[in-house]
Amino acid sequence: MIGVVINPLYVLGEVWALSMAPPSRRGRVMGVFNTLMGVGYASGPLVLTFVGTAGWTPFVIAIVGFLACAAVLRILSDLSGFEDDGQSKGGVLGFAALAPALLFAVLVSAANQQSTYSLLPVFGAAHGLPEAMLAAMLTALSMGNILLQIPLGLMAERVGGRTMILFCAAATAICAVLLQLLIGTPLIWVVLVVMGAVGYGVYTMALVELGNRFNGSLLVAGNAAFALMWGFGGMVGPPSSGMVMQTFGPIGLPAVLASLNILLLAFAFYRAAARRRTAG
Repeated sequence: MIGVVINPLYVLGEVWALSMAPPSRRGRVMGVFNTLMGVGYASGPLVLTFVGTAGWTPFVIAIVGFLACAAVLRILSDLSGFEDDGQSKGGVLGFAALAPALLFAVLVSAANQQSTYSLLPVFGAAHGLPEAMLAAMLTALSMGNILLQIPLGLMAERVGGRTMILFCAAATAICAVLLQLLIGTPLIWVVLVVMGAVGYGVYTMALVELGNRFNGSLLVAGNAAFALMWGFGGMVGPPSSGMVMQTFGPIGLPAVLASLNILLLAFAFYRAAARRRTAG
C-alpha cells in the first residue's frame, strides 16, 4: 500500500518539475530535482542510524515526512504548468509507440542502479575486499549520484538531452569495464563516483528529453510509463546480473552493466537512423 500511494507522488513531482521548468533551464532543474531525490534516498538509512529501528520514533519521523509532503502539495495545487495541450492521449501504451528509446533508457538506468547497489558488495567481497570498504563503495556511488546530476543537467542544456543520454550510457559502459580492471587500486573510488553519476544520469537525461519533446497529457502518460519501466528494470536487473555472476563469477556484474548500455547505444542509433529514413 505504501508503494501504491508513493508512486503517484513520484510521477506528479516529476511532471510538475518538467512542466514548470523553463526550457532553457530544464537540464539544471532536473539535475537539482534528482540531486534532492538522491539526498532523500540517502537520508532514510541515515535517520535510522541515529534513531534506531525500535519503537515508534522512526515511524513518527516517516509520518511527519508524509504530512509535510501533503502540505507542500496543497500549497502547490493551484499552480499551473501542465495544462492539457489537446494532444491525443493514448495512455502509457500510446506513449511507448512514440518514444521506445526513451523507455528503454529508463529500463537500462534502473537495471544499472539496482544491480549495482544490490551486487557491488558481492562483487567486492569476491575480490577479497574488507566489509568496511564494501559499504564505502556504495557511499561513493551515492555521492556521485548526488554531486554530479546538476553538472550533467547543465551539459544537457548545451548539447541536448538525447546527446547526453548517449554520453551517459557510453560512460557507464566504460566505467563497468574499469570496475573490473581497477577494483584493487585507489582509482576505483573515482570510477565509482563517476559511475554513480552517469548511471543515474541516463534517467535524468531521459527526463530532460521527455520534457523537451512532450507536454500536457502526453507528458503525464510518459512519466507514468517511465515509472513502470523503472520498476520493471529494477525487478529484472539484479536477478539477471546475479545469475550471470553465479555462472561466470564476479566479472558477470560489469559484463551485464556494459552490455546493457551498449544495447541502449545500439538501439538509440537504430531509432535515429529510422527517423532519418522516414524523414527522407
